[in-house]
Amino acid sequence: MLIRAGAARSYAAGEVLMRQGEAGAFVLCLTSGRVKVTRCEPDGAELLLAIRGPGEVVGAIAVIDGGPRSATVTALRYCVAYALPATRFHAIVDSCRLTDRLIRHVLDRLREGEDLRSELAQLSAKRRVIAVLLRFAACDESATQAVEISQDELAGAVGLSRAAVAAELSELRQAGLVATGRRRLELLDTNALRRILVER
Repeated sequence: MLIRAGAARSYAAGEVLMRQGEAGAFVLCLTSGRVKVTRCEPDGAELLLAIRGPGEVVGAIAVIDGGPRSATVTALRYCVAYALPATRFHAIVDSCRLTDRLIRHVLDRLREGEDLRSELAQLSAKRRVIAVLLRFAACDESATQAVEISQDELAGAVGLSRAAVAAELSELRQAGLVATGRRRLELLDTNALRRILVER
C-alpha cells in the first residue's frame, strides 16, 4: 500500500537520502539496496547507528512526532525507494488502520538500538566487533554477506578505538573469517563467527 502510493526515487552509493536536523517532510520505503543510519554527536563525532535493507520504512519517527530528523541516512549501494509526503503517509496509516503496526515498528527499532548497546557493554573487544558485523550484515540480500563501511565507522559503532578494531579484524582475517577492503568488510564464515560470539 505504501509503495503503491509513493513516487520512486533512486540513489547512487554515497548519496544522502535524508539529513539529520531536516524537517520530516516525507518517509521512504526502501525496496532495494542498503543504507546506513548515522548521527552526528555534539562533539562532532559521527556515530554509525544501523544499516537497513529492503522492506524498511525510513524517516518515520520525524514524520510521526513532527520533530527534526534524528539521523542522516546515506546509500551504501545503489538504492530504490518510494517517497511519500508526510500528509499522504498519515492519511494511508489512518485509513488502513496501520497506526499500531507503525508504532510497533518504530519501537522495535528503538529497542534494537538499546539491546545492542547493552550487549556491547558486556562483551570483549573481539565479540563486540563480531556482534556488530553480524547485525549489520544481516540485512544483506545478496549471497555474499558484506558491510560497506570503513574501519573508523565500525570503531564508532562498537565503542572502541580504530587501532583496537584493526587489531581484532587482523586476527579474524588471519583466521579466514573475514576479508577487508576499502570501505568493505566481508563475512566469510558467519557460522564460525556466531560460535565465537556465544562461546564461554
